[in-house]
Amino acid sequence: MHGGMMHDGTYQPPRALVRESALQAWADALRARGGDLLDADSSLLDGEKVPGVEQSRVLLRNGLGETFWNGLTITGKIEAKGRLLAEMVFPELDPFIVEDVSEMAIGHLNKGLLKAHGLDEGGLPDEGIGGHDVMWFVARDLALGANAYPDVEPPENISRPDSAVRRMPEVSAAIEGYISFLMNLLVIEFRAEIGFAATQAVLRTPDLFADRRADAEEAAEIIGRIRTDEEIHVSSLRLYMGELASVTFKTLDGGTVPGRELIDRFWGGLVHWATVEQPPLASKMQRELIESRIMAAPNGAQILAEFRSAGSD
Repeated sequence: MHGGMMHDGTYQPPRALVRESALQAWADALRARGGDLLDADSSLLDGEKVPGVEQSRVLLRNGLGETFWNGLTITGKIEAKGRLLAEMVFPELDPFIVEDVSEMAIGHLNKGLLKAHGLDEGGLPDEGIGGHDVMWFVARDLALGANAYPDVEPPENISRPDSAVRRMPEVSAAIEGYISFLMNLLVIEFRAEIGFAATQAVLRTPDLFADRRADAEEAAEIIGRIRTDEEIHVSSLRLYMGELASVTFKTLDGGTVPGRELIDRFWGGLVHWATVEQPPLASKMQRELIESRIMAAPNGAQILAEFRSAGSD
């Protein structure tokens, strides 16, 4: 486990004792000022995904576990990259904002908030302490066995074709980069829930992993704990965005612009890309890869027909 168990048997995320209460206090203060957390709801989970839960079950029932193995491996390696949050130094916001942010969460991003986020993801490897990355590898090995398939690296990201376009030209490029980084991180964290929930559903399928049934259930429990940890990440990033939307930014020409205007301008396009434009592109690439893997099997045509009929759920 990554965190620990409370006296009543419930799982408690790491670094939550002070972080959770602080985040709640900042959220309460934001609402008292008339603001609120950035609205990120279940619509962010829209979009096609391949393989879906039923498609993954088809592959595993036919002895094709490589796709599921690769998915767990890649997720773990992506989580490991999140440790950069514990090492990066972000620009202080005070010089760029009219209001005093010292009592806000965004005034504490370089004072442990982003570091805690990064340690959740990648742990302290030099001290032999893992994070979510290692938990994914443990879950994978529990369900499928260590070294069941060759190692694999995450594919190259499909980025927005207009990612270099400035959308907040009235403020410094550093601030635009900072805000866009946090918003992209929120989308990644939020949409990760799709894969996390699907993986648990596959692991808990009664007729799969027959010779490792108890281990597969334990793997699903581990991923459930990761999901609990990630709730802090999503709520904190929504808070940061809500605070940034509530303040006033200084512009390069000596004027000001409401944070809400900047956030809304960027957020709508980002959500459209993540839920409408990007999923079909990623699904097409994944479908082609999986179907070529299926056709390499002796009864590939039969499996392919079954895979396609399972659809994408």
